[in-house]
Amino acid sequence: MQATRCLQYKGFWSRSLDEFKRACHIAFSLEGIKGATTPYELHKFDSPSSIKDCKVFTDQEIGGTSTASLDFVSPLSPSSKPFARFHGNISTSLPKDRPDIKRTGYAAFRTRDRPPTIFGKSLWNIDPYVYLALRVKSDGRAYFVNVQTESVIPTDLHQHRLFVKKAGEWETILIKWNMFVRTNHGFVIEPQTEILRQKVKSIGFGLTDRMPGPFELCVERIWATNDENEADGGTIVVGGRGEEVVGGPKEGGLRTKQGQNRSEDDGGLKLGDYVQRMSWQDYP
Repeated sequence: MQATRCLQYKGFWSRSLDEFKRACHIAFSLEGIKGATTPYELHKFDSPSSIKDCKVFTDQEIGGTSTASLDFVSPLSPSSKPFARFHGNISTSLPKDRPDIKRTGYAAFRTRDRPPTIFGKSLWNIDPYVYLALRVKSDGRAYFVNVQTESVIPTDLHQHRLFVKKAGEWETILIKWNMFVRTNHGFVIEPQTEILRQKVKSIGFGLTDRMPGPFELCVERIWATNDENEADGGTIVVGGRGEEVVGGPKEGGLRTKQGQNRSEDDGGLKLGDYVQRMSWQDYP
């Protein structure tokens, strides 16, 4: 049985038909109750056009000087796969003509809003799945995974640190959907709510560690899954509080207002005490 294919880059009626088929499959297979048995492809960087369906942004939008690009990289051999290379340089210099700007030094990219169908806005329904799966190769810097939903508050983001085991090597990372933390304008907010699983709008990656210098994050594909066996030797499975974190630390990438790192098991994850290392005012 094949995995569900990505619905991008098709015509209006073709997208609508695929959306109808997927909705019927979820209903008749009882995926919402039993859980899905096949992975759900969200975005795959398998062609140059896949790059165009993503948006890159940096602190240049507020006068900063950080740079970022998202490039398509063709396979070097028949055994390798194509991927997207997110790279650039982080600068923390402040714009001279903008005294209101106190912080710079960030870069990010996300998938663009998907084209509409006959059913309206095209959103990902990941309700039948436990994990977000990512095939990545990181330089080891403190990236965040950002998930945006069709929320009442459009500037809300659900975030989680992208933990890698070995910098410079390909890894398959699984993150539980319910481990993402709701933030707004860079702050963890209350009340905490889980991701609107039937209305996922976009998925992206951000670098906000404010450490000047070059960065590079390679991404092959993004998908939803229930199968932990998709993990390979370099995979990190991020569990909930009290569960094992395979191959990585138990930090959620959150810090106290005093700047101290806090783990997901420390103090029962009192989210109201934390501030994320986010610096942009919006997520375009």
